[in-house]
Amino acid sequence: MNPFASREATGLQSVDTPRSKAADEPQRGMNRVVFLLALAILINYIDRSNLSIAAPLIKDELGLSGTQLGALLSAFFWIYAFMQIPAGWLVDRFDVKWVFAAGFLVWSTATAVTGILHGFAALLIIRVILGVGESITFPSLGKILGSYFTENRRGFANAVAMAGLALGPALGMLIGGNVVARFGWRPFFLMLGLAGLLWLVPWMAWMPRKTPSSVVPAQGPGFLEILQEQSAWGTCICQFCVNYPLYFLVTWLPFYLTRGRGFPMTRMARIGGLVFLLFAISSMVFGKLSDRWIASGGSPTLVRKTLAVGGKTAMGIFLVAAVLAPDNLVTPMLAMVGFSMGLQASTIWAITQTIAGPKMVGRWVGVQNFFGNFAGWVAPALTGILLDKTGHYYWAFGITAAVCWVGALSWIIVVGPVEEVDWAKHARPKLAIPGSPAPQSSRP
Repeated sequence: MNPFASREATGLQSVDTPRSKAADEPQRGMNRVVFLLALAILINYIDRSNLSIAAPLIKDELGLSGTQLGALLSAFFWIYAFMQIPAGWLVDRFDVKWVFAAGFLVWSTATAVTGILHGFAALLIIRVILGVGESITFPSLGKILGSYFTENRRGFANAVAMAGLALGPALGMLIGGNVVARFGWRPFFLMLGLAGLLWLVPWMAWMPRKTPSSVVPAQGPGFLEILQEQSAWGTCICQFCVNYPLYFLVTWLPFYLTRGRGFPMTRMARIGGLVFLLFAISSMVFGKLSDRWIASGGSPTLVRKTLAVGGKTAMGIFLVAAVLAPDNLVTPMLAMVGFSMGLQASTIWAITQTIAGPKMVGRWVGVQNFFGNFAGWVAPALTGILLDKTGHYYWAFGITAAVCWVGALSWIIVVGPVEEVDWAKHARPKLAIPGSPAPQSSRP
């Protein structure tokens, strides 16, 4: 079977009922909601990485050991991953407008409160609370884009959101480093948290209430039914393979450039900023192109998988080229890594939003992001172990490239056609009520 085949390509008709032209148009004002989502993700990534920016000052002021500092840095990822599944359930069962607002309020408040805390235990607890609040982000993103945007509009909408993800680490390092150096780490956290709360004002004004068609019935399919789908396991593998190189670059690229290559801090900042800037630009360009390709008749399976496979394959190639390149070529090789990340960025959640459908997308995203965030535990730790064992970065870059290629294969082999699952096949039989008449056969 051709893994890029779809019902449209094979002549089979979708089981979905036709929708009116009006239903295919996103609600008025949803483009500005997408902008707010991108801004929220940008704030999300600054808030989750701000501790690493301020880590040297916090360690010295509070007298923390290396083990304690490592526990603070990892506490977020542990709770964040485990909260993905309940977060997916929440956005499918309740109005995503209010669920996301509550999560944003929790994580922004936690960021601000961090600036007034003293002691390891208090900081550990607030990092856990931060992870709980931020866990709602990507299930909410999937729910909103899957419910309000049609297939030929999801590429660019997802690309704008991913641009926020790309710019978050870049701005966090460039601006956050200067603010911490000038004003200290406590004002930095207070400013971030309190300023972030202003985001809630336009969100409450612009985000519409939920549509009844996007609500999951209480007796409808759930997490077990999602795990029965082969494509679900494929998207989980792919998400791990997307997150692994991202976390590798966020956590180790600055150290590699300054210690492994001997570049000064200013050059490191320029290279790191360039990588993530190209990530953002490429994401929006190819997101828009993918929408136009689909609008002109390309099947979602062909369009989305072509960009996903091409981006992951290219990332692996340029990661290997970067670690082998001489100093004068490492910048363009890493720039191409960022460009390749953007090539596949808009497809990651667009594929999930289509396959899961608007009623199940929150739970599916929760499952997918739960497995994908294991990369946040593995990539930084494994890279450190390899560096200690070998004294160089060849194995670290090589394994990251191999993970990219595994992701490309998973998109081809494991993930099926990019079309909504027929959830009716998972319908649970109704329990017979004692004393009620048996159902009549329709046969004569």
